[in-house]
Amino acid sequence: MAAPHTVFFFDIDNTLLDNDRVTADIASKLKEVCGPAACERYWQIYEATRERKGYSDYLASLQKYRLEDMHDPNILKLSLFLTDYPFANRLYPGALDAIDFANANGNAVVLTDGDVVFQPRKVFRSGILDAVKNQMLIFINKELELDHVEAMYPADHFVMIDDKLRILTAMKKIWGKKLTTVFVRQGHYALAPGVEKEYPPADITLSRIGELPDLKLEQILAAAVSE
Repeated sequence: MAAPHTVFFFDIDNTLLDNDRVTADIASKLKEVCGPAACERYWQIYEATRERKGYSDYLASLQKYRLEDMHDPNILKLSLFLTDYPFANRLYPGALDAIDFANANGNAVVLTDGDVVFQPRKVFRSGILDAVKNQMLIFINKELELDHVEAMYPADHFVMIDDKLRILTAMKKIWGKKLTTVFVRQGHYALAPGVEKEYPPADITLSRIGELPDLKLEQILAAAVSE
């Protein structure tokens, strides 16, 4: 029998790429060029924007902050810092190896949430886009787009690799045994107190993305259980 066709979906932030460090770098740069008061105000806008949109939008937050201080030329420095950020330096160790493993055993695809400008640039400049052979889907709430995802990438089995148990749980409710959920315990969402008590465990839990190639495809497929 032929091996089942498997699509591996990878989240980006705190799954393949250390987005907590990216955020810390942005905060440090903002404080350096604009001062602590501007830094505090920007993050207030950022959090309000994230709450309203459902995803992080650094550029939209910067645009809104600019409207409050149109005459501060230092804002332009932060704009350049954001658009030219060296995301490849923030890949987790073994991230590209994990993608190579997925491509060797099926099809690796980016499936992430985010805005339409900064998030694709992050995927491109990090080298992830090349690694997944330009296969990328970005939504506002990816767990609500699974019909479209499946139409774009039909497969016998799906694997979702993510740092958020909430999203893995939501996807499992829809795809059931057709999906193996892989929880990567990296970043502030995954390591938040109580998060593993709030949601059921994933089919597979990794302490870091670099552990994925240590698994066998048969092991990943067999790990899928019904919701």
